[in-house]
Parts: sequence; structure tokens; C-alpha cells
Amino acid sequence: MADRGCPLEAAPLPAEVLESLAELELELSEGDITQKGYEKKRAKLLARYIPLIQGVDPCLQTENRIPGPLMTAATSKPQKSRATNSRDERFRSDVHTEAVQAALAKYKERKMPMPSKRRSVLVHSSVETYTPPDTSSASEDEGSLRRPGRLTSALLQSHSSIEPWLDRVIQGSSTSSSASSTSSHPGGRPAAAPSTTTALAGLTAHAHIDLHSAPPDVTTGLAEHSHYERPQVASVRGIPRGHGRNVLETADGVPVNSRVSSKIQQLLNTLKRPKRPPLKEFFVDDFEELLEVQQPDPNQPKPEGDQMAVLKGEPLSVGTSGPPSLLAALQLWGTTQSKAPCLTALDTAGKATCTLTYGKLWSRSLKLAYTLLNKLTSKNEPLLKPGDRVALVFPNSDPVMFMVAFYGCLLAELVPVPIEVPLTRKDAGSQQVGFLLGSCGVTLALTTDACQKGLPKAPTGEVATFKGWPPLAWLVIDGKHLTKPPKDWYPLAQDTGSGTAYIEYKTSKEGSTVGVTVSHSSLLAQCRALTQACGYMEAETLTNVLDFKRDAGLWHGVLTSVMNRMHVVSIPYALMKVNPLSWIQKVCSYKARAALVKSRDMHWSLLAQRGQRDVCLSSLRMLIVADGANPWSISSCDAFLNVFQSRGLRPEVICPCASSPEALTVAIRRPPDLGGPPPRKAVLSMNGLSYGVIRVDTEEKLSVLTVQDVGQVMPGASVCVVKVDGAPYLCKTDEIGEICVNSIATGTAYYGLLGITKNVFETVPVTADGVPVSDRPFTRTGLLGFIGPDNLVFVVGKLDGLMVVGVRRHNADDIVATALAVEPMKFVYRGRIAVFSVTVLHDDRIVLVAEQRPDASEEDSFQWMSCVLQAIDSIHQVGVYCLALVPANTLPKAPLGGIHISETKQRFLEGMLHPCNVLMCPHTCVTNLPKPRQKQPEVGPASMIVGNLVAGKRIAQASGRELAHLEDSDQARKFLFLADVLQWRAHTTPDHPLFLLLNAKGTVTSTATCIQLHKRAERVAAALMEKGRLDAGDHVALVYPPGVDLIAAFYGCLYCGCVPVTVRPPHPQNLGTTLPTVKMIVEVSKSACVLSTQAITRLLRSKEAAAAVDVRTWPTILDTDDIPKKKVASIFRPPSPDVLAYLDFSVSTTGILAGVKMSHAATSALCRSIKLQCELYPSRQIAICLDPYCGLGFALWCLCSVYSGHQSVLVPPLELESNVSLWLSAVSQYKARVTFCSYSVMEMCTKGLGAQTGALRMKGVNLSCVRTCMVVAEERPRISLTQSFSKLFKDLGLPARAVSTTFGCRVNVAICLQPNRLGKLAEQGTTGPDPTTVYVDMRALRHDRVRLVERGSPHSLPLMESGKILPGVKVIIAHTETKGPLGDSHLGEIWVSSPHNATGYYTVYGEETLHADHFSARLSFGDTQTIWARTGYLGFLRRTELTDASGERHDALYVVGSLDETLELRGMRYHPIDIETSVIRAHRSIAECAVFTWTNLLVVVVELDGLEQDALDLVALVTNVVLEEHYLVVGVVVIVDPGVIPINSRGEKQRMHLRDGFLADQLDPIYVAYNM
Repeated sequence: MADRGCPLEAAPLPAEVLESLAELELELSEGDITQKGYEKKRAKLLARYIPLIQGVDPCLQTENRIPGPLMTAATSKPQKSRATNSRDERFRSDVHTEAVQAALAKYKERKMPMPSKRRSVLVHSSVETYTPPDTSSASEDEGSLRRPGRLTSALLQSHSSIEPWLDRVIQGSSTSSSASSTSSHPGGRPAAAPSTTTALAGLTAHAHIDLHSAPPDVTTGLAEHSHYERPQVASVRGIPRGHGRNVLETADGVPVNSRVSSKIQQLLNTLKRPKRPPLKEFFVDDFEELLEVQQPDPNQPKPEGDQMAVLKGEPLSVGTSGPPSLLAALQLWGTTQSKAPCLTALDTAGKATCTLTYGKLWSRSLKLAYTLLNKLTSKNEPLLKPGDRVALVFPNSDPVMFMVAFYGCLLAELVPVPIEVPLTRKDAGSQQVGFLLGSCGVTLALTTDACQKGLPKAPTGEVATFKGWPPLAWLVIDGKHLTKPPKDWYPLAQDTGSGTAYIEYKTSKEGSTVGVTVSHSSLLAQCRALTQACGYMEAETLTNVLDFKRDAGLWHGVLTSVMNRMHVVSIPYALMKVNPLSWIQKVCSYKARAALVKSRDMHWSLLAQRGQRDVCLSSLRMLIVADGANPWSISSCDAFLNVFQSRGLRPEVICPCASSPEALTVAIRRPPDLGGPPPRKAVLSMNGLSYGVIRVDTEEKLSVLTVQDVGQVMPGASVCVVKVDGAPYLCKTDEIGEICVNSIATGTAYYGLLGITKNVFETVPVTADGVPVSDRPFTRTGLLGFIGPDNLVFVVGKLDGLMVVGVRRHNADDIVATALAVEPMKFVYRGRIAVFSVTVLHDDRIVLVAEQRPDASEEDSFQWMSCVLQAIDSIHQVGVYCLALVPANTLPKAPLGGIHISETKQRFLEGMLHPCNVLMCPHTCVTNLPKPRQKQPEVGPASMIVGNLVAGKRIAQASGRELAHLEDSDQARKFLFLADVLQWRAHTTPDHPLFLLLNAKGTVTSTATCIQLHKRAERVAAALMEKGRLDAGDHVALVYPPGVDLIAAFYGCLYCGCVPVTVRPPHPQNLGTTLPTVKMIVEVSKSACVLSTQAITRLLRSKEAAAAVDVRTWPTILDTDDIPKKKVASIFRPPSPDVLAYLDFSVSTTGILAGVKMSHAATSALCRSIKLQCELYPSRQIAICLDPYCGLGFALWCLCSVYSGHQSVLVPPLELESNVSLWLSAVSQYKARVTFCSYSVMEMCTKGLGAQTGALRMKGVNLSCVRTCMVVAEERPRISLTQSFSKLFKDLGLPARAVSTTFGCRVNVAICLQPNRLGKLAEQGTTGPDPTTVYVDMRALRHDRVRLVERGSPHSLPLMESGKILPGVKVIIAHTETKGPLGDSHLGEIWVSSPHNATGYYTVYGEETLHADHFSARLSFGDTQTIWARTGYLGFLRRTELTDASGERHDALYVVGSLDETLELRGMRYHPIDIETSVIRAHRSIAECAVFTWTNLLVVVVELDGLEQDALDLVALVTNVVLEEHYLVVGVVVIVDPGVIPINSRGEKQRMHLRDGFLADQLDPIYVAYNM
């Protein structure tokens, strides 16, 4: 391994040059010198030492490395690293910073879309943003400096536009349905102004993309529709019609008319370069979506060395001179050297507050032991017995009391469990600590008076019980509370055996807290090993900056020090924050021989050392760096040495060490006088490391990690390195693995956890042949590393920070170091960055969260984020899944101020992190999506039918009852024209009531009997002929509010032979958006006259209306409120039943306005079918809460009562806004057995009356009369809504099975209705069956297959039958492309044939030819004679076990969704509602959601029901849930206010309206995140 060539550090620079450089860089950091001046002076200083290499940027030469052996002896000056007051400097080595710079230089030109943010969100910052400096152990400096000659200002200069700058080229969009078409794009974003078509064309040419594979517009399901929808869309959705074609369009006909769309265009351009290999042919069974398993790269580096041998440390000399045990030592020094100082505690001013002598320590510990054993009782029994666990709760500023408590417990044979002081009930990780205390059976906590007073209190004055903690008794151990023992009392403590001495808590990667038990013998062995390794002598002074409650701070500063009668000066963390130089001053003033610090403390001291000329560190013989195993410690050590070498610090004094809670001290570097070899450094290839192999990087000199050794194995220990995964096989010499230690000085178990104890503390490493290397078990340390030359141990990371992405491993600390090297704009607040991984789609995804400085601008944020992404991608070759910035001081803190990683991760996953900026890069990271489906072109109709027959499936077709058998056809002939029916009823039953209209208060505002309706219709007809001068066949627009006037006007038109068109009136408060639609319908329907009420007539001609439309072009407007009472001379009778009766206009959910033509024959057939299905007779009363303007709502409101003679109670849905209970009260009051409503009405009742069922019952509302409540819809039944409605109103007597659904569409307004147990048939027991629910596999559905699964199985989707097929209606399921019939295991388009089909579209554009097959389609094979209408809805048929009235097995029709709304992504068909359902479940603040696509990008719009500050939490959750459940990458997440997603009168989302609003930048979003 040693002969593998490796960079070596440059020749050492003289001390005076180093000092001048350090001074110079401090001047730059504090602004005393300009960047230019700095570079000039620096170049001058270095000119003699660094030969200029031809063609290399001088700023890249600071680390002028030359190839040499892998490990380099560093007895010469260690590598130069600038001493500055930049705290985050410690995370860097120079190589790393250069690497980052080089990486960023590559990406100079890229553009990236910057999220859009509402201003109110921009000012969001934390309440505590300006709190005093906080407490990070990650990195902690206010003034982070620009590094000279690193990131050039040109690269990162900010642009004033809010439009984005720095771009990242990222792999091909995984949502793309043409995955093969993406390729890399070198330039910036194309301008959106010159026709984007040409921009795209140019781009395509650049990038060698075949033009034929330009991404299809996936927003329309049927390819042949894409040509005719556009113009109507433009007009309906409020774009002025004249501009239909001069809006910019992309190649696929999508308008580009705003900054939003140009951002999306940029986003598309960033997704051009696929990183993954081309996909293999699609071969798996159609609906089995197999996630890609990442295959190992054949070229990946593999270990080539020999198998390593177990490395043994020097023997542990059990000196005869020393005390036999720790307590023996305490007694010895306490009695013989009672005046010797043991521990000095300092206050925040650096003054010694208390010096504990050995005598005091001994006497106080005895006093405490006596009190614990003899004075604490519970029910006359001693509270504690030997071996019981006791919690030690002491602040970091009180080492004296802690030491007394610790030794007091040992003397009393109790087991101390030191924990942090819980400051609030919600401390990060506090609950887990409580769990540990509970599992250890702790009932008593020791603390100090001051600390006890500061703890949160319950109302009783007792210390509050913290969440998850067991009930504890609190004992204050200040002197006055303890009892002096009798002179002859002495504890019987046994402190040399295998019994537990103490328990140290450890927090794992997942956030769970475990207790590591350390036995008395391990404790003693650890003290002896440290004494031997560090050469500790009696009466030496040690300054300790570490936490004395655990880890090295406890082992050196509390245990080993007492063993050797040392004097410890404990520096509290609070003092370090105020005066970072305090520990160095104490080393000076106490002439300390040893100091115990972390890299952070060395780094802090560089902040404050200027002007401290009198500092002298010559007394130090060991500066122990406790976190020397961290990748960033090397630069701290180097920087520290650079500055303090001139103040007496000798290079060999710096001693990094490695430790872990399980194995205690693993290795420590020793000074040469203690027999240590010279220190070494290794410069390792990041790429090699990610495969667990030690390599020197020959090509990419910058992608390296520099690590230092952590010294030799501890005395008396053996060390080996084993493979991280699977059985503990020994690693090869050039392989990275987990370091394992066999020693008597390690921890013994995880308290109470036998299973994981065996895995960690009782590992038996084996050779490649499976032979154990030792008969004694080893302990796993959780450290990753290798053994280098001279048997030195090298650590490259921790198992807890390991993230396995694909097949490569990355270390969280390395990624933090790279991110911190990117901060030319001093961006990260005190270097606080957390990196962790979350599992999404069966792989680890890297998440980086940073606190940003309070003064950072939006521009800075995204500049920094872009740079970080680029740097990490370049150096680590891994994508960051999510990068989030939070306000300063808001991440959860660990006890000593570092970031509590597991708590941060928990908040991220729960949507509680509240970031102020987020960048998601799922396109880059998620490379294991299933293969896109490739459609086989060779499958023709014949093979389809053969396939069906071979599979033994029946052709999916069904029909309602035959009309011929049902009723005397004479009556049908007599009722052929509705005008005739009304005259006949007016003549035979003149006073029979047909209509009752209710207002919001529930009072009847108008009624109509047969004769009244007939007379009003006559008056309208007369007015039309005289005032309007209309001829038969002219079209008349009826613009009325819901009411009897509308019905009278409709029949008035029929009476004079005109064709009525019902139009919803404009909304007075919202004329701007509603009036253009009215105008358009009037124009498109070629209406010669508008009939309306007086109020609406005034509104149509008002000034406000003139602002929205051209009011001069209205046709004649007739006000029917005051027309004279006149009869018509003769009522018009159509020459044939096929003459047009009325036009039915409506806007579809895809935003298309279409009018269908209904003939007289179809109209009467429709009424007849509904009458037979619902058994409607003159004696019946039905309640209708629907809009009367189109579809089945119009038919039920205006047509059916006249045809069947039943009485209709009309409840306008608009009235429910002021009285939610109106509809249900009416149903109860009129005892309606049949009622109709829409989903929006049902939703209003469910949400608005949820808490009022009791009050309604008191008012006498009783729904037991209802036999059937039908929801009128043109969509998939909403099961959850109908179920919650049924459940909610069960208390008011609503029968469990009353609620059912219906289905109709443009081509046929009533295909299915589900009546329940009614009338005569009910008495005979021969009704239709209840609606059935099936569960289908959602993945199969994407492939147009129907596979039934059990309820609750993964990917199951419940679907409810859409009602029973009406009499005379035939339904078949046809293939959307081949138009052949399908089997019942396929999803296809529902085709319908019936006498009441509409006869065609009526459009102004004259494009009926495109629609011809909607109304007159024929199957391509099978029954090719029948004429069918295509509904445009996907569904399937299932023959159920139930039988219908005729005894036949019942065929159930299931509607899955509209074909036009389906999203074609990755070659599969997705239904928006399925994705939306998943998204709504992702977080409680998501009120509603809608999805659509734009040029292959999936756009998710969510309504936030919460604080705007929480908006950004949703971005990651939405992205995660759609990936996990649908295998789709979200391209854009738009967060808006509640109520922004448009919904039509039927309660259906208008997704295409929303899409247009988004592209035209009209949504006023809270936040728009563009996922990379």
C-alpha cells in the first residue's frame, strides 16, 4: 500500500514567514487590508518559496503538492493552513477549498431557476435571530472570511434580477416520458422572449437531441385532441380570444407568456444531461414496476492489498507503585495529600471560583455515600441498595459537585448515570434520555441547589416531570443537605471486579439513547492505559475544556487525574464563548503540562490571539485533541501550530486521539519522548473512499480527503479492521472498515439491550477463510478507518455519519466540510450545518440543512445553495436530495451547543423544520426509478381480441333493462315532445304542483302548478315572437338565477320553436372572470336573444360589465319580469322528433367549453329512462340541490318533473353558503324519499355540519325518510366523502346504504343512476343491488390493467361502482387507440349507446369533424355496426355476484377518471386524483391539492392551511410522498393560499384553469419551488 504514490506537502516555510502570513490573513479577515493588497503582499512573501508552475492559476498553487509516498512524515512543519478568525476554517484543508473552487469554476455559466417567494415570506426570520452568539459544536464563528484567491467574485457576483443565475447541469428528467431524448446542454437558459420554439430548436441542435423525440404535451390524453382544444381553452379561461395564436408557444403548443414559464423552461434545460446508463428494453410484466437496482460499476476500485493482521499495542504495565484501584487512590491522596489541589473550577470571567483539594473530595464523597446509603428511606426501607442506578444532573459549569457526586456514588456502590440538565420540557432528545433512565430503573437524581432551582417546576413546586421521564426523587448534594458519617464508618465498595461502575449515555444516528455500561475493571484498565500512553505523573496540571460528564473529559479529567493525583483546571463552555483564549491563558498561568481540547477550541483561540504577545505554551508536553478523528481536525491543528509555534508550542505536542462510547479510548498519538513514531498524513481519493478503498487520486487531484493519524493503539489492546456490512471479515490493508478493539479497558454492554450488545461488544472477527482471529471478543468502535505505516491508526469517518447512496458510501462530516468551504459571502451562521440521510424510494438521500446569517439576502441564499450543490457533486460525485436553509439559531441544539442531528432529521420528516429557503434535487439523486414503460407498436386489434379470448376474459360490455318490455310504447309516443306533455298536464291536472323553490331561510319563495307553468311559458313565447321578432329555430340564451323563471322561460322557448341555451348568470362581485364566460357562451351558441330578469339585465349593461366585455355587442336582451299577459296564437310543434330541442353548454374540468345538441327524441328518451330507473310518479316528491344549467342537474330541474309529473323541491346550492343545513332540513320537512346533490354540496354539509348533528336533531331534522341520495357527478366516485357523509348523518336517521353515485358526461348526461329499494319493487324485494366497492392495484391501473386485490394491500385503491346502468343504455369498454373492445381486466374508454345520447357538439369553430367520432364511433372489430358515443372517461366493467331485478348477474361500471385529465408520464397513465390524495395525506397543513403537467414536468399546487412561515416544510414532504407512492419526480411545487384552486359548480377541480393561471403568473403563490 505504501508504494502507491501520493501527494506530499510542500517544503516547510520559515517560522517568521508563517507568522507574517498569519498576521496578513488576520488583517484581511478584519478588513484592515483589501483583497488586492493582501494578494500582493502574500505573493511577495511566498515568491522565494513557490516556483511558479507554467499555466497554473497561482491561487491553486498554495498547496503545491508533489507525488510521493502515501503517508508523509510530518516532522517538518505541517501543511500550511491559514490562521484566521473564520470559525468554519477548521472544517477545511487547503486541498478541499481548492477542490471546491475548481468545482465551481466548471459551472460558471449555468443558469438555474430561482424559487418565487411572496414578499411576506421573504422577511421571515426566527424570533431569536439576533440572540447572542450561540453554542454550536459544529462550527461557530461570526466572522467567516473570504479566502484569498479562492472563489472569484466574478463567479459569484450577485445579479440584481430575481431571475436565477448559477446553473447546475443535472441528469435527465426522470419524469420524462421520453427518457432517451435528454442530453447535455452546454449553454445558459434560452431567452423566453424570441419565439421559444426557435430557442428549443436551437437547444435541441446543440444537444444532439433527435427532434422527433421532443417531449409530448402530456396534459391531454388523446393525441388527436391537441389541435382543437387550444382556441377554446384560450377563450374560456379568460385569455382574450383575439390573442389565441400570438402568445409564444413552445414546440408542443404550450403558451409561454410569463416569467413562470420561462423558469420552467430553464428548469427543463437543467435536466438535460442523463447521468444514468441508457435503459434496457422494457421486459417485465406490464404492471410489475421494478425499481432499478443499482449495479456495481465494473470499473470501481477494489481492494488489492493482503489481508490485514491484528495489531497489538504495547503491554499494559501494571505498576506495583500505583494504587490498586481508583477508590484506593482517592482514599490514599485524600488522607495523605489532603491539601493537594484536585480540581479548579472557573466562572465566566475566568476567575477560579473553587479549588477542590483531594482531602475535600474524599470527605465530601464519603459524606454523600453515607447519606445515600443511610439517610434515604422509603416506607422504612432504604431507598437504594448496592448496584442501583442514580442520575447525575449537573450543569457544565459545576465540575466540583459533579466529581463529588460521581465518587460518592462509587463509594456507595451505586451506579452513576450522568445526563444533561433538562432546561425545558421539550429539550431535543430529552424524551430519549427519559427512556434510558426508565430502562435503567433510575428513581433518584442528584443535583445542586442552584441547578434544582433552575429546573422547570410543576404547580406544586416540585420539579416537573419531563416528557417520557420516570418519576424521580431529586436530592440536592450541597454540604448542608448531607449528613456527616460516624468516625468509624467506611463504605465496603468493591471497585476492581466486573460489576458496573458507571453508565455513559450515547445517542445513536436514529436519535435513540442507549447506556454504555463500564465495569470497575474496565475503568481501572482505562485509567492505567491512559496514564501509560500519556505519561501522566503525580501533581501534573491538566486544563480540560471538554464536557467532564462523559467521553474523554470524564476519562482524563475526572478518573485518570485522581489516579495520578493530578490537578485539573476545568474551563466551562460558557467561559469559552466569552473568551475563546481562556484555556491558553490558563495553560500559561498554571504552567499546565497537558491540555484536553477539541478542534473547535483550538480554532476559537485563533479568533482572539492577536495582540496576546505574552502567551507562552512551552510548558505543554501534550495537547490532546479529543476529536482528532474528524476530517476537519487536521486543518485546525495545522492552523493552530502555525500561529502558536512562535509562542513556544512544539509541533510534537499536538496529540490527536480517537475514542468511542463503546470502546473508550481507541488510539492516541504520543510524543516522541513517550516512544511515539513521527506523525503521518494521508491524502486519499474521495472516489476510492466512497467504495471503501484507500487510493491516491491520480486524475482528479482535487477530489481528495487529507487525514492525520490518531496515533498508536492503546497499551494492552488489540485492534483490527473488519468489513462494515455482513459478517466481521478482516479487511485488506488498503480497505476501509470498522475499527474493532479487544481490551479489558472497553465498555461491556448496552444496558438492558442484550441483542445489540452481542453484535457490538462481542464481535469475533474472522479471516477470509472464516477462522476467528482471537478467542476473545472484540468491541466495535463505530469508527471507520484503516491501519497505516508504523502501525498508526487512521480514522476517516464514523458509522453514524455514514450514508450509503446506491452502492457508494459518503460521510456526513466530509460533506459538511465541502459545504463550509463554499462561503465567500460569509453565508452560514456560525458554520452550523447538519447533514443526514433520509430513505426515499429504498435508498438513502442526502439532506443538508444550514442556518443562514440574519443579513443574508434571497440572492445570497440561492447563490450559496447552487455552489454547494456543484461542489458536492464535483468532489463527492453524489447528488444532494434536499438543501434547506433555516433562520439563525433555530436548529435543535445538542447539550454543548452543536446541532442535534437526529432531532433535526425528525423535524424535517415531520414537516416541522420551518426552513426559509429550500432546494430539492430529486432529478439528480433518484436514479432507481422503475424503467419507463415502452409501448409495443406492433400490438394490433386482432392480437388484442385473441389475447382477450386466450386469457378467458369476457368482453367488457353491459346494458340496462330493455325499454321495449317496460312500458306501453303508445305513452312514449304521446310524450315525444315536452311542450305537448306540459299542455296535456295543464289540461288534465291543472292544479297539480310541480315545483317548490326554497330560499336560504327554508321558506317557499315561488311555486308552479301545471297550469301556472303553462301560462307563464305562453307569455314568454309571445314576448319572444313580438318583442324579439324571433323565428322558429333561433337560439335564445336564458341567463337566470336558479328558479321557476328559468323553467318557464325554457318552456316558453319550446312553445315558439326557439332553441333554449341555459347560462349561469355572472357573479356581481366577480364580473371580471364570470362575465366573459357568459358572453362567450352567448356568442358561441349564436344566440339571437338573451332572456333574463330585471336585475341581471341591468348588470349585463352596467359600467362594471363594460370593463370586462364589449357590452355593445350583446344581442337583444329581454327582461321577462314585466311582460304582458298574452297568449300565443298557436304553440309550435316540431316537424320531427330529431329536431333540436335545446343546447347544453358547460365547461369541462380540462377547461374546454362545449355545447351539445339535444333533440326532442333524446330529451324525451332521457326523461323516460330516469322515470323508469327512479320510479317517478305524480305522487312522488323529490328534493334537488343542484345547479340547473347543464347536464343531469338541468334535466332533473327543468325536464323530469314535467315529464313524470312528480313534485320537485328546488334548493339552489348557492343558498347553502348562508344556511348549510337548508338542504337536509328540506329533505326532512318534505319527507323526500329521493334526493339529488353534488359533491360540493355534500362536502359543505360534511364540513359545515360536522359538529351540529345534535342541534339538528333537536330541531327535528330526521333523514330516515330517505331511500336514496344520489350524487350527480362526471368523475370517479369520491368514496371517502360519501362514507364520511353517511357516517356523520347516521345519527339523523340516514340509512347506511342510502348514498349512491351517478355518472353522466357530455355525450350522455345520464348513463348510470343507483336507485335504492323504492316503491313497488322494494315491496316485492326485487330491487337493484347495492353499489359495490372493489380494490384495484394502482400500479396495474397505470398500465391500463385492472387487477383486483384485497382491501388494505399495498398500492390498493378503492373504487365504488358509479350506479346502475339506465334502461335502454348499452355500455362497452374500448381501447383508447385501437378502438377495439376490451376484456374486463382492462382499463379503457367507456363508450355508450342509447336513445338519449346527444346528437353532436355545437361549436362556433365549425370543428365538428374532429368530434365526429365522439358521437358516431364504431368498434374496429367485433360488433362494427352499432353506433357508439365516446364518453372521454376511462373505466372498466366487472360482473358481480349480485343479481338484479330480472335475476341476471349484475354488471357494475367503475369510472376511474377523465381521459383528458390523465397525465402521461414515464410511458404510464396517471390519474391526478391519485397523486392528489397522496399529497393531501403528506401534512396536516395541506388543505387541498391539484396536479397538472407542463412539458413533462409534474407541477403540484398545494393550498396551505397554516402559517406562511411553514410553507416550505411542504416542499420536501410533497416530493417524498409522490416519489414513494407513484415513482414520479415532482418538477415544481407551488404553495398557495386556501381557495386558489378553482372548482366548478359540481365541485370538480379545474386543473387546466389552474395551469393557465400558474403559467400566466396569476396565482400569487406563497412559494414556488423548482425541483432540480
